[in-house]
Amino acid sequence: MADRKGPQLGSNPRRLLDTIKSPKDLKKLSPELLPALAREVREVIISSVSRTGGHLAPSLGTVELTIALHYVFDSPRDKIIWDVGHQAYTHKILTGRLDRFHTLRQFGGLSGFPKRSESPHDAFDTGHSSTSISAALGMATARCLKKECGRTIAVIGDGSMTAGLAFEGLNNAGDLNKDLIVILNDNGMSIAQNVGALSSFLSRKLTGPTMVFLKKQVESLLRSFPGIGGDLVAWAKKGEESFKAFFTPGMLFEALKFNYLGPVRGHRLDHLIETLNNIKNLKGPVLVHVVTTKGKGYEPAESDPTGFHGLGRFDPDTGEAKKSVSEVPSYTQVFGETMVRLAEENPKITAITAAMPDGTGLVDFGHQFPDRFFDVGICEQHAVTFAAGLAVEGQRPVAAIYSTFLQRAYDQVLHDVCLQNLPVVFALDRGGIVGEDGETHQGLFDLSYLRHLPNMVVMAPKDEDELRHMLYTAVGHPGPIALRYPRGRGVGVAFASALRKIPIGKAEVLHEGTDLLILALGASVHPALDAAQQLEERGFKATVVNARFVKPLDEQLILTLAARHGRVLTVEENVALGGFGSAVLELLADHNLGVPVKRLAIPDQFIEHGKPDILRQKYGLDAAGILKSALEILEQPAQEKKVVWGSFKG
Repeated sequence: MADRKGPQLGSNPRRLLDTIKSPKDLKKLSPELLPALAREVREVIISSVSRTGGHLAPSLGTVELTIALHYVFDSPRDKIIWDVGHQAYTHKILTGRLDRFHTLRQFGGLSGFPKRSESPHDAFDTGHSSTSISAALGMATARCLKKECGRTIAVIGDGSMTAGLAFEGLNNAGDLNKDLIVILNDNGMSIAQNVGALSSFLSRKLTGPTMVFLKKQVESLLRSFPGIGGDLVAWAKKGEESFKAFFTPGMLFEALKFNYLGPVRGHRLDHLIETLNNIKNLKGPVLVHVVTTKGKGYEPAESDPTGFHGLGRFDPDTGEAKKSVSEVPSYTQVFGETMVRLAEENPKITAITAAMPDGTGLVDFGHQFPDRFFDVGICEQHAVTFAAGLAVEGQRPVAAIYSTFLQRAYDQVLHDVCLQNLPVVFALDRGGIVGEDGETHQGLFDLSYLRHLPNMVVMAPKDEDELRHMLYTAVGHPGPIALRYPRGRGVGVAFASALRKIPIGKAEVLHEGTDLLILALGASVHPALDAAQQLEERGFKATVVNARFVKPLDEQLILTLAARHGRVLTVEENVALGGFGSAVLELLADHNLGVPVKRLAIPDQFIEHGKPDILRQKYGLDAAGILKSALEILEQPAQEKKVVWGSFKG
């Protein structure tokens, strides 16, 4: 059953897993019982994730590796840093969180990623890729300065190794020569099984205590020869490296001054435990190359590791997703379809993604225009500067990057794109509240970190149809332009047959009133309209404006309406500091228009995980919250309406 549809689900009161409350309990098990424990862990992961959603395939691929790490090392004295963290579900289960694992990614429950405030076994908060080696090196160096005992282990996937930050960490680690262990979890299936088995054997045997001692003794003997000792040692090391390189892909890591071991079979607990025991006390930086299968032990995930990387609820017996019946497309889907349509008409349009072709909706674009589609790996900095290079040569690059990940390329956006005023389109998926992935993934900062950049235009659509028109506008704009849109399905509006350009910096009035001006942006527009309707039921009339643009603002419209209404409420899914509401305040202050303004936005804090609807309700960004804020500002006296800014007809 486990090899086809997954383990049989259900509670077994006598299972091994129920006896493990911490890694100390794990060490009490005999090695012969560990494969059975691995099967039980997979049962729990599949059963729970089928109900909560989450990162299934990555965690199934590291079950044995995690068991071996906790069996050999002593957490939390030994620090285990999980890169990204979406492969750490087994780690959570083995470190005292089994009884809460069913709350994974739920509001008030366990985080989907390692979190220091959640457990002393979570050594570092993660969520974005390629941070583990640098963080682990810093921790190892600090422990050395404090003369503390304990090992530091970074677990990083082959995908995360594509990022420059990972190589910066490796390079510095080799130079500092601290006691650091890097586990390279390679699930790319790039190494043939027979080579892996041979290399695994060599690494396990050649790194045993006897062989390590023998190598040191031989080196000491060779150095004792007068005059030629150094040359003999160099010759011997060159021969050893050539022999290892013939069988293994470790030359790069050896060049970075790491002791490279592997590849090791990542689902053979005996191999893993033997190797980890052998390297446990080696001095200096060590890299262990472990080959795993993503989705291991659950046939649907093994067959489609990309589809089961991160997913919602599904039927554990069949692997089929449990999706609500809806014909409304997602914003991501609409973006991808519009990109194909635009590329058919404009051969200069190119698309760039940073290892997220599925997540950004560019799969069809890649199939239809393979020469104009570029997946650069987890390299957001490179993606942006690469786009700048394309733009210099007359292309129209669209860099489709999640809002939370574009943060990693801030300098490139500023220096390589905006400074040269290049026509690069930034399509920011997952803008605003994202949900269950929590603090590390909420797209709540882009309006603030983009709007102050010279030459940058920043806009957000109120619905999926406006997204199409904004994208059409963006690819024709002569400078940098960012388009941010939310995760999930649209609001269900009809599509216009023809795409039209939206005048840069022009807002639109959707509902007219006299008592209050509500300036809403992006996903907040429709809840604002709902709130305006509820206000009318209470005897108040509000004007609702779809701002469309954070930069440039529609200054004439905002000033005219703010003076006319005397009270202003701004609504956005972004942090309040430096966002859309701040831009409106600055505009009113610059023109000495002192009307009362209330900003409804995310407070100055990181937002926890939970369903988006729950989070919007908590932070007052749903219709009820907007209504509450509107009533509060309506209780304040409006500015006496003496100032008139131009003339405006809604």
